Amino acid sequence: MLKNKFKWQLINDSITQDDKKALTDFINTPNQRFTQGEQVKKFEEEWSEWEGVKHSVFVNSGASANYIMASIMKEKKGLGEVIVSPLGWVSDVSPLVNLGFKPVFVDVDMKTMSITLDNIKKAITDKTVGIVLVHVLGFNAINNEIVKFCKDNDLFLIEDCCEAHGATYKTRKSGSFGDVSNFSFYFGHHITTIEGGMVCTNDDELFEYAKLFRSHGMTREASESTQEKYKKNYPDLNPLFTFAVPGYNVRNQELNAVLGRQQLKRLNFNVEKRAENFNTWLSNLDSDKYYIDFQREGNSNFALPLIVEKNNLVLFKKVCKFLVEKDVEFRVGTAGGGSQARQPYLEQYDFVTHELTNMDYIHEYGLYIGNHPELNQDDIINLCKELNEL
Repeated sequence: MLKNKFKWQLINDSITQDDKKALTDFINTPNQRFTQGEQVKKFEEEWSEWEGVKHSVFVNSGASANYIMASIMKEKKGLGEVIVSPLGWVSDVSPLVNLGFKPVFVDVDMKTMSITLDNIKKAITDKTVGIVLVHVLGFNAINNEIVKFCKDNDLFLIEDCCEAHGATYKTRKSGSFGDVSNFSFYFGHHITTIEGGMVCTNDDELFEYAKLFRSHGMTREASESTQEKYKKNYPDLNPLFTFAVPGYNVRNQELNAVLGRQQLKRLNFNVEKRAENFNTWLSNLDSDKYYIDFQREGNSNFALPLIVEKNNLVLFKKVCKFLVEKDVEFRVGTAGGGSQARQPYLEQYDFVTHELTNMDYIHEYGLYIGNHPELNQDDIINLCKELNEL
């Protein structure tokens, strides 16, 4: 048992000596191209196979992937209202307001910490063009009913899986259901490319858009058929410098892809260990003091949530003080610092907030601590015991 301090980090260095050797071997190979090239392409192909999607586009961050997805939605649906979870990262919302969409926040379900179909239906108007479904902390949020509702109502469905690598619904991985999805490979996530992200889709046209938006909107990044279309329609332009959409420069590099390909080999193991840690965590917390009725199936937990039951502010303050004293790193409000609907960046924009009872509860009485494969089961049990004694 750890008698003094746990020294429990929020994230853990997952870059191994084998990873470093793969990087140095690549660097030391003559005539390598270090910007986006063959390694990026191979990583995209291997990720697509692992995720179970047709196409993947490697970019420099999960946030950049959010911008690409929102940009594609704008191309396909035009501007309007987008229903989005208030619990998530800032980049689930900031691309919407920057591109001219109107965010509509609806409440989350306690079991999954994600928005539900019932709450989506309450917020639908004739101006709604899309849904941003966030798989918060690795909880699967997708189901057939949400997918069908989006198709029946011609809504663009975005899945944010930045914290949910390997989460599943029935026989498919989360992130393979929506029009587009994204993943983050930031340091400390399920796998890391140090900085990096991926856009995924099963739609050929959306794949073309993703490649265009990744690299300035240049048509030379697209398929031959797309390039030929623009050559024919714009014969006065240099085909190497024809810009089809108002794109970004969010390409990633060969070294990041080399690291991603190495880490992908261990991802299944990492997912299994995180799930084991999560189940141990919930099984040993006192349900009279902490909320434990989370969904357990289909998750790929990014972190261990800790939400004080019964709005017990005294206990919440004790928990925070205890974690600091025990050197257990944590984040209040859980994902993204809590409710995005409360953040000051939104004050200059038009947005809608529906009743957020559960979100407010999580924001004020919730936090999370790190979950990584290196955690010791006994340490998890011992931490729970001490928390239960508060």
